[in-house]
Amino acid sequence: MTSTPVFRRALATDLEAIVTMLADDILGQKREDTRLPLARSYLDAFAAIEADPNQYLAVVELDGRVVGTLQISYMPGLSHQGAWRGEIESVRIASSARGSGLGRLMIQWAVEQCRQRQCRIVQLTSDMARTDAHRFYEQLGFTASHKGFKLTL
Repeated sequence: MTSTPVFRRALATDLEAIVTMLADDILGQKREDTRLPLARSYLDAFAAIEADPNQYLAVVELDGRVVGTLQISYMPGLSHQGAWRGEIESVRIASSARGSGLGRLMIQWAVEQCRQRQCRIVQLTSDMARTDAHRFYEQLGFTASHKGFKLTL
């Protein structure tokens, strides 16, 4: 990586780049819609995220170009003696920046954001098909301690 990454809160003007990154893999191609103008559902979701103080949709810029994104959800809970959790979701790197170490920096940055918000647990989920991502998260100290379940409605 030749320039310094800039981490910041996403703006509405970043949505096209974010959706493009979400769609840029075998799983995302089936789930996302990159047609312009973007579907209203993306705009509505962004507005809800932006309005919620316990949500942080981040982007990473290199040389003024958005090349990474992730979302952190801060969740209070009663378990673990009332511990707050940080949930990291939708981690994506633009194909042009993959293999540069940016993913590692993004996760480290996100963990630090959780630490600053007094979270005692940081968690994430990863699709079972993303075995490379699983190895990556394990290298960063995450453990596969739970089995997750989803119900698509």
